[in-house]
Amino acid sequence: QVQLVESGGGLVQPGGSLRLSCAASGSSFIIAAMGWYRQAPGKQRELVATISNSGTTNYADSVKGRFTISRDNANAKNTVYLQMNSLKPEDTAVYYCNARAIRISSYNEYPYWGQGTQVTVSS
Repeated sequence: QVQLVESGGGLVQPGGSLRLSCAASGSSFIIAAMGWYRQAPGKQRELVATISNSGTTNYADSVKGRFTISRDNANAKNTVYLQMNSLKPEDTAVYYCNARAIRISSYNEYPYWGQGTQVTVSS
């Protein structure tokens, strides 16, 4: 099993910043791509940003130039960060960490999700 532990989130005023973190652990797995998704009330979950094991990034158009995804793979630590700047009310959502993990014994790939963290942008 792979466990994802998220931290960060909270209430921030429009124009403010927040940083989300997500640490992945799983001794029988190799963590491949990681990313962040979000789900606003009444809406489907949507991609925010992803980052590959080699550092290639991908962003939703709505967050380009404002959000930055990064990753720390040092010392077998798989932690992904999402720096969110210039936040807007429409960024309000539950943010979920995602990791694609490869089981070492079979090379099968599985998706794992964090528990979600609330981000609220409001004055």
